[in-house]
Amino acid sequence: MVAVLLTALLMLPAKVSSQTSHKTTTFTIAGHAGEAQLLQINGKSYVEIETLARLTQGTLSFKANQTTLTLPPSDAEAQTSAPHAKAGFSTAFVQAGIEEMSLIREWRIAIVNAVQNNNPLSEDWVSAHHRLADKNLALASAAASTDDDRSAFPLLTAEYNNMQKLSDLYIAMRKQDTSISPDNFNNSSLEDQILSCARGFVSMTENHEFQDQASCH
Repeated sequence: MVAVLLTALLMLPAKVSSQTSHKTTTFTIAGHAGEAQLLQINGKSYVEIETLARLTQGTLSFKANQTTLTLPPSDAEAQTSAPHAKAGFSTAFVQAGIEEMSLIREWRIAIVNAVQNNNPLSEDWVSAHHRLADKNLALASAAASTDDDRSAFPLLTAEYNNMQKLSDLYIAMRKQDTSISPDNFNNSSLEDQILSCARGFVSMTENHEFQDQASCH
């Protein structure tokens, strides 16, 4: 805020000699709506300070024999004072992002092992992995503090959603068949997409700069 100290009243005292020459004109401020009455007396111009405060959207404060008009910041000042978003990835987001990819990898490996060993694939069994990945995804969202963080977060979300699709797919297959061939994983485009997205995300964070990963979408 810009503070302007007024050491004298901008309005002439009420009692003015009748012999004093004066005239009234209109006073405006460029860029501000409204107008005020400008009183010219003996070659000098005066405007009421309350009206000046209203026109400039400022505030007045009074202390002893001192009057202060505080003006709002200009657009240029506001832009200068506004904090600039940090470039690159924040440490907290990278840590949360890598952790999310690790949890998704463990989720996928658990399903692969269950299929290869012909173990049951129940929804309750998978839900534990789902809850961990879901919780950490929320932590990654909260950790996003830079533009690159916020640009990369949808990649984590897409990876999480794709892993959920893969998990639901094999649970549904298990419900229909007594066994699932391990070859299903070698022929799954969704499985390849999940692996490729994870590698791309890790590589991107190592380069400390956001780069869109097509495999995540």
